[in-house]
Amino acid sequence: MKDMHSGLSVAVAIAAAALDADNTPPAIDLLGYNAAEIVLAIGAGGITFSGTNKIEFKLTHSDDDSTYTAVDVDDLLGVDSVGSGGIVKALTSAHATAAAYRFGYKGGKRYLKLLADFSGTHGTATPIAAIALLGHGDVQPEADQA
Repeated sequence: MKDMHSGLSVAVAIAAAALDADNTPPAIDLLGYNAAEIVLAIGAGGITFSGTNKIEFKLTHSDDDSTYTAVDVDDLLGVDSVGSGGIVKALTSAHATAAAYRFGYKGGKRYLKLLADFSGTHGTATPIAAIALLGHGDVQPEADQA
């Protein structure tokens, strides 16, 4: 078995919670890392999503942790397109079962933020969590985080 553990670190992108409104995204600092993969876990939808009642996951990046701009398709791996404002995933139809999604960041900025942007009415919350896997760090092996 190969050792992936020693080459990765983990950062919270969206704290695990049942959400019915926008999260406050933490800044993910990529200093010292040359790779990042965002893993988004979404439980069964608390509502039946539509074009009006939806959740859009927006990824932004920054050089200074102050001014954030939307990523575009050239900044990512694993997505065919990126919507306005950095939308990397949108829930606009029924999401009846839990699922996980991932996409790689290859842009050149130091900081990332992932926002779960809620629109419409969400009377019942939807379970959501996201982490950033940080790899190819300058210091190996990575410190344990257990």
